[in-house]
Amino acid sequence: MIDPADVGKRLDIYVSEQASVTRSAAAKLNERDAVTVNGRKMPKNYRLREGDSVQILLPEPIPDRALPEDIPLDVLYEDDVLLVVNKPKGMVVHPAAGNPTGTLVNALLRHCGDSLSGINGVIRPGIVHRIDKDTSGLLVVAKTDAAHLSLAGQIASHSFERSYHAIVNGHLREESGSVDAPIGRHPVDRKKMAVVRGGKPAVTHYTVTARLERADHVRLRLETGRTHQIRVHMASLGHPLLGDTVYGGGATSFERSHASLLNGQCLHAKSISFLHPATGELMKFESPLPDYFVQCLKLLGGEWEEECP
Repeated sequence: MIDPADVGKRLDIYVSEQASVTRSAAAKLNERDAVTVNGRKMPKNYRLREGDSVQILLPEPIPDRALPEDIPLDVLYEDDVLLVVNKPKGMVVHPAAGNPTGTLVNALLRHCGDSLSGINGVIRPGIVHRIDKDTSGLLVVAKTDAAHLSLAGQIASHSFERSYHAIVNGHLREESGSVDAPIGRHPVDRKKMAVVRGGKPAVTHYTVTARLERADHVRLRLETGRTHQIRVHMASLGHPLLGDTVYGGGATSFERSHASLLNGQCLHAKSISFLHPATGELMKFESPLPDYFVQCLKLLGGEWEEECP
C-alpha cells in the first residue's frame, strides 16, 4: 500500500521517487508494462488514491562494458579491418539486460582484443548489424572505425546485400513477391514489433525455394534492416516462421512435436556481399544451412543440396 503522504501524487512522479530514476525513465517503465496499480496498468498521469498498491518491476541492469570470454568463434574471413563470422543459433550478439555474458561480442573481444571499432561503444564494439538470438548465420564485424562507417553506409544505401533462408508455415500464394510495410513497436505488447502506421519503412523480398508439407522453404532478401523484419513481414502475410512463437508460429502439430529441434524461429542468414572498405573489392560469403534446418526440411518432405542458391 502507498503511504498516505503519496495520495494524489502522479504515478510517474511516485515511480521516479521510489525507483530512484528520472521521470522520463519512470514513464518508459510504465510504457513497457513494468508498473501496475492494484494489478492493472494505469496511465502515467494517474493520481494515486488511498489504498492503492503499486508494483514496479525494474529491468535487469545492462553491464557497463563487455568483457572478453573464451567462446569458440566460426570465422569465415579475417583481415586487418574486418572479419566475417558465422553465428550459431542461440547466441546473443551483444550484452544486454538478461544476457550480460556469453555473447558474440564477448567472444570477439577475446579473439580481437582492442582491434574492434568503437563507434557503438563498449557494449557493442565492432557490431555493424545484428541478427536475433535464435537466428543463425553471417555477420560482418568492423575492426576499425573507418571500416565501420563504410559498411554502415553500404547498409544505409542498400548496396550491402543480405540473403536469408527460412521455413514458413503454410503455402504462400505467390512464388515470389515483396512486402513493403512499415515496422514499429507493437501498440500493446511493447516487447514485440509489428506492421504499424507511422513505423519505419521496411521492404522484404521473398522467393519460394520449395513447397513442403504444410510449409514453404523461402529465400528472402532484405532491402532494409528493421528489428525482427523478416519475422514480422512473414507473419503479416499469415505465414509466420516455423517455430516463431513470438509472432504466431509454434502452434502446428509439427512444431509442437519438434519444439526441441526448432528451439525458436527457423531462420538463417545465409549470404552477404559488400564492398571491402579498404580495397573496394566485392566480397561474397555463404554459410551452409545448419543441421537443424536441414533436418526440418527432410522431415517436411523437402530436399537440400548445398550448391542451391
